[in-house]
Amino acid sequence: MKDGVSGVALAVFIFFFLAVTVMGFLAARWRKPDNEASLDEWGLGGRSFGPWITWFLLGGDVYTAYTFVAVPAAIYATGASGFFAVPYTILVYPLIFTFLPRLWSVSHKHGYVTTADFVRGRFGSKGLSLAVAFTGILALMPYIALQLVGIQAVLDVLGIGGGEHTNWFVKDLPLLIAFAVLAAYTYSAGLRAPAMIAFVKDTLIYLVITVAVIYIPIKLGGFDNIFTAASRAFSQTNPATDTPRGALTSGPKAQWTYATLALGSAMAMFMYPHSITATLSSKNRNVIRRSTTVMPLYTLMLGLLALLGFMAIAAGVKVQNGQLAIPQLFEDMFPDWFAGFAFAAIGIGALVPAAIMSIAAANLFTRNIYKDFIKPDATPAQETKVSKLVSLLVKVGALAFVLTMDKTVAINFQLLGGIWILQTFPALVGGLFTRWFHRWALLAGWAVGMIYGTLAAYGVASPTQKHFGGSAKEIPGIGEIGYIGMTAFVMNVLITVVLTFTLKALKAPEGVDETSPSDYTADADGKGVQIEQPQPVAGSAH
Repeated sequence: MKDGVSGVALAVFIFFFLAVTVMGFLAARWRKPDNEASLDEWGLGGRSFGPWITWFLLGGDVYTAYTFVAVPAAIYATGASGFFAVPYTILVYPLIFTFLPRLWSVSHKHGYVTTADFVRGRFGSKGLSLAVAFTGILALMPYIALQLVGIQAVLDVLGIGGGEHTNWFVKDLPLLIAFAVLAAYTYSAGLRAPAMIAFVKDTLIYLVITVAVIYIPIKLGGFDNIFTAASRAFSQTNPATDTPRGALTSGPKAQWTYATLALGSAMAMFMYPHSITATLSSKNRNVIRRSTTVMPLYTLMLGLLALLGFMAIAAGVKVQNGQLAIPQLFEDMFPDWFAGFAFAAIGIGALVPAAIMSIAAANLFTRNIYKDFIKPDATPAQETKVSKLVSLLVKVGALAFVLTMDKTVAINFQLLGGIWILQTFPALVGGLFTRWFHRWALLAGWAVGMIYGTLAAYGVASPTQKHFGGSAKEIPGIGEIGYIGMTAFVMNVLITVVLTFTLKALKAPEGVDETSPSDYTADADGKGVQIEQPQPVAGSAH
């Protein structure tokens, strides 16, 4: 481990950070519309992005600071179980290929800005819409915080925040500056800022990963030495649990956990509001299809990135907080100038998704809480103003989380957010293909899933946490350890189906569906891609 601050690494980091800051502010002039006072413009970039921009924006959902810091950190700490992120990003693309174009079409047709907008229009229920909006905001808060944790990990390794006994303000000042910059250019430019910066972010990330998986193994004597060192480290007993630290490959006892976590994470990934925000910013439905077909390129790089966790072990990296492992590996193994380059990639990899997430959370509040329940007659200009202010408040909340809580728990709270957001799957994806589910049944199923998932996660302990220590627990009735989010989802669906049958038998009011079948295949020109479909009257159940 190097001592002190490397002036070269710091200079390179600051250069790229300042470059993307300038780009963020210049983005306000990029494709500047005649009327900026609408959520379509500020929150969705005017719904005008083509395949390349959309691909980079969606890539921001895959390559976040969580990816660069937490995935290899999980492998560094426990071994093969951390690889769950690789299969789930394989599963997710065929899944989203089936429903994202339908969501884009109906949202474009009716001017929906959020998933909760669609749910309200599809099921005629403000209550269900509120539940989806509340869940989205709640799930995004720890996710945004995790991006700031990624920036802080880089700053800690760079050594520019002071020591542990330094005054808290001096220690956290660099993070506060990064936060202020993020807040400022997001406020001024909206979604155009992360869209422009995403080009730089992904270029840096691809270069860093390519160099890392070639250069570091050469310095460590090849992958044979790396895997041997990792296997030896994982076989050592963890004194806190009296069990091996981890495993190089998943054993039979871990298969249920691994499989359910991968499947549940794949289903949850594009339930997050920021993923939908990036999707709805596209100019037509073919952009979505073309972008998702090349998204697996990110998964290829993710698999290589995950191997850095093993490399950190072989390189002898010793950190108390596993989230520092990869930044420390870069500092130890790379020349100072390239270490600064790698740190910039991680830092910018946090700024882009954090910006999109704060915009998505703000849009949910503005459209589905403020306009639906507080000021129904709000003008587009008022909506935009409120959304800008809320985007700042969301970032402040995430910053408070980072500054006041133990950084080692950030990943577990993000996984808790995944449990929550998965409970919106029946209403959103189910609603895109069928109107059969009853709105009250969906709301009841969501409530059961949320309550069970939260309570079950609360009861999970770890060596460092009494509560919320993980996201896996015994599956009721099966006895295997599985992902809590999937168990909660199954309960959610069972309650929804049973109550739908019951409520339909009782002829409970189902609400008005403002969409029609042709809306789900309409393109930007208003024409559908399935012209043989009938055109029923809007409001009919289907």
